[in-house]
This record gives sequence, C-alpha cells and structure tokens, in this order.
Amino acid sequence: MEESTQITVFLLDDHEVIRRGVHEMLSAEPDIEVIGETDNAADALRRIPDARPDVAVLDVRLPDGSGIEVCRELRSRNPEIGCLILTSFSDEEALVHAVLAGASGYVLKGIRGAELQSAVRETAAGKVLIGPDAARRVVERLRRGAGAGGPDGGGAARTAGAAGGGSGEASAEQRLAALTGQERIILDLIGAGMTNRAIGEELNLAEKTIKNYVSQLLSKLGMERRTQAAAYVARMQAAARDDGQKGQNGPGTQGT
Repeated sequence: MEESTQITVFLLDDHEVIRRGVHEMLSAEPDIEVIGETDNAADALRRIPDARPDVAVLDVRLPDGSGIEVCRELRSRNPEIGCLILTSFSDEEALVHAVLAGASGYVLKGIRGAELQSAVRETAAGKVLIGPDAARRVVERLRRGAGAGGPDGGGAARTAGAAGGGSGEASAEQRLAALTGQERIILDLIGAGMTNRAIGEELNLAEKTIKNYVSQLLSKLGMERRTQAAAYVARMQAAARDDGQKGQNGPGTQGT
C-alpha cells in the first residue's frame, strides 16, 4: 500500500443483510475501505483479481460454490490477496480446508465489530489468525492425509530417494515435508490416476494452475514425470497398508 495505510477489502456473502452489516462495520474505520462486494462465487472470481484488494472476506456457503473454493483459486492466482473466511457455524472440516486453501483466518459471524476489524488488519499485515488448537488439528489432518510419507519401513523413502537421487529416508521425508498442503492433495489425486483437467474440476482450479502445481511438486520431490509421482503414491499407500497390518498383529501400535 503506497503512500497510504488504508486497507482495501472485498466482501463475498450471499446474505445481503449480513453483507451490509459487515460493510458498515468495516467502513466505519478510517483505515479500512470496502471497494467491492458480491453475493456469488463466480462474480467474485471475476471481480476480485481485477480489484486487487488487500483482503477478501469470504462466506463459506454460497449458492454456486463456497468461499473456500474462491479462496483457493484467489491464492493460486493472486497470493498477495489475504483471505478471511467468515461463517455462521463452527466446522472443523471447513477449518482444515480453509487453511489448506491458503486462508489467513477463519472467524464466526457472531464476532464483534472490533474483533472483525482487527482480523482484517492482521490479515492485511500477512498474519495468520489460526489459534494453536486449530493449528494442531490441521497438522494432524495433514499427517493423516500423508501418513505414508513418514517413516514407513523404507519403501516410500527409497522410492523418493531413487527418483530424486537422494540418500534414503531422511531425504525422502525432507522432500515430502517441503510440499504445501495443496501440493499434497494434488499428489494424492495424481496417485488416483486423475488428469490435470480432472484435478482442476475436483478442486475448482484452472487446468493451467494445476499444471503449475504439478511442476512444482515434481521439482520438490526430485522427479521429472507424473508417472513417477503416481508410482510414489502407490508405494506409500502399500507401505501404509503393511504398517496397518503389522499394527494389528503386534503390540504398541498407535491407531489414528
């Protein structure tokens, strides 16, 4: 923000009364300006990239999609735009997806005006508004989602090491840990045999965006072809199944 500390905001909520209320609360602050608003995801994805607000305040449930989908697309195309998810209900599943989509925060519509104004300011400043409990749940979800990427008796680790010229389990774990949550999701979908177009439809992202994600994750894993990634996922899943069977037959195994 050049020569000004004013924060620009775009609102997405299909409930007009709530949208107007949020607009009034934010506009009451001299350092916050609402530069646009809409009631549907399609219009938001057309207008927000052009408006380039500092913060997009997004409702979760929309008639043609969700604010989380909008957040994911915005962050992939315009990572400088901070996204604040605003919802009327507390949903752990939605929280996890919001964080994986790149949202800076997830707040309830019952939040007080001053708290919402503060949340917008912190989002604009690049801060993450996820509390420690929520962060722990997200980490646990990521671990479950990529559980086979951890120590697995060497199968998956050796696959990644061989593909990228690494040196065993430590190298494989480091490479997998370097993937973002979104890249891990796409890696799983590659393992399921989905094309870039199908993955884009599943995640509500452009095919070109998926292609960029695939290139990034292949580079991080030290691979050149998506077939290597698919084989990697298959070996991780097989290793996870083997661990599960061993756990049923031996003491001291932790369930998830």
